[in-house]
Amino acid sequence: MELIFASAREQAKAIREKQISSAELTQVCLARIAEVNPKLNAVVQLPAATAMAEARAADRALARGEIRGPLHGVPFTLKDAIETEGVASTGGTLGRANYVPKEDATVVKRLRAAGCILLGKTNCPEFGWAWESDNLIYGRTNNPYDLSLSPGGSSGGESAIIAAGGSPFGLGSDAGGSVRFPAHCTGIAAIKPTSGRVPRTGHFPGPGGTLDALWQIGPLARSVEDLNTILPVISGVDWRDHAVVPMPLGDAEKVNLKALRVAFHTDNGIETPSQETIDAVLSAAKALETSVSGIEEARPPGIEQTYDIYFGLFTADGGVGLEELLEAAGTSQVHPLMQRVLELQRSHAKSMAAFVELTAQWDAFRRSLLAFMEHYDVLVCPVCSFTGMVHGSTYDRLPAFSYTMTSNLTGWPAAVVRAGSTRGGLPIGVQIVARPWREDVALAVAARIEKSLGGYQPPPL
Repeated sequence: MELIFASAREQAKAIREKQISSAELTQVCLARIAEVNPKLNAVVQLPAATAMAEARAADRALARGEIRGPLHGVPFTLKDAIETEGVASTGGTLGRANYVPKEDATVVKRLRAAGCILLGKTNCPEFGWAWESDNLIYGRTNNPYDLSLSPGGSSGGESAIIAAGGSPFGLGSDAGGSVRFPAHCTGIAAIKPTSGRVPRTGHFPGPGGTLDALWQIGPLARSVEDLNTILPVISGVDWRDHAVVPMPLGDAEKVNLKALRVAFHTDNGIETPSQETIDAVLSAAKALETSVSGIEEARPPGIEQTYDIYFGLFTADGGVGLEELLEAAGTSQVHPLMQRVLELQRSHAKSMAAFVELTAQWDAFRRSLLAFMEHYDVLVCPVCSFTGMVHGSTYDRLPAFSYTMTSNLTGWPAAVVRAGSTRGGLPIGVQIVARPWREDVALAVAARIEKSLGGYQPPPL
């Protein structure tokens, strides 16, 4: 496979074996970005000179026999919500258009310490509050498989440039599907880790608050093996994000698939997917039949409450919290998608009594789904009810995103890998949900589906 479409692990191996230098690889990525980004508008900050200097330093270190980590010398990109020292980090909101952090986010520090090279920052919606990537600073990002469509969101710039071969891997954040839905839209792999796995220090907006348990930072890449390589690098306590738990992280390559019990469903009872999406889930289930202990069609009881609980939680304060964030950022003019968020929140505010009742419903929901997972190690299901994200349409079809919302409500790990295509050639992902703290199991099953069904395929750019 052409170098720009190789996995990050393969690229790292080529650097270690001196088949290519980090500087050469970084230059190849920069050239690819220059080629495709005018069509995609995915990369919004490109510190090329700094990246080349860091790549040359990585090569000098390797010449001295120093290998800093499993991805030594490999470039990467970041969602613009993750802060980077000396590089603008806007979070997609006008009030931060010129904001340049003085310190890297924890996950960025860890990737740099492992020898990775920051290529650039990628586009996202304002505050990450949309399932597409568009804002008043940089405009909208396009899907490399169909430039008239969105690559999803909120980590859509990240998914687009990885799928297009401009970056080997990157990081996004996921509070309702924001690494998984873009991976579905662009045919790459991604994982939302268990809540409490990865520190979010240096993310904008930052961790904390009543809904803190809903979201995580997670990796996106063209191959599942890369997710298994990146996740240990960024995981673990940083003594800043108080929600992070020092829980051991398993290795997907050591998981015994033959011991796994798998459930799958094609419809969560909220919005029925397209037939092509249903077929992709059935193909994934079929691909697992001979590899696992058992697989059966089963849907968790109560999962049909997902959308009502999620939507209720995100609108409960009537927009007060979001308005405070906008004021703190210095933003007075918002994108139309953000205006829709505010309108929805203001029209669905709840009393304190109603909010307390909702959180009790949320707890009962989590207990019910946990009881279901006593009988299964993995749940395979759609990522979304549709393919082909139309620009500007996020708030016209929110229930379609309920398939990813479920794992935000439970806090469980959920991976995505390509499992098929539409008749028009758009990728279709499937979602692999595992028990809490078992990212290794989710990734092992995702890797098996990837191997059987082909996984990532380069776009026709």
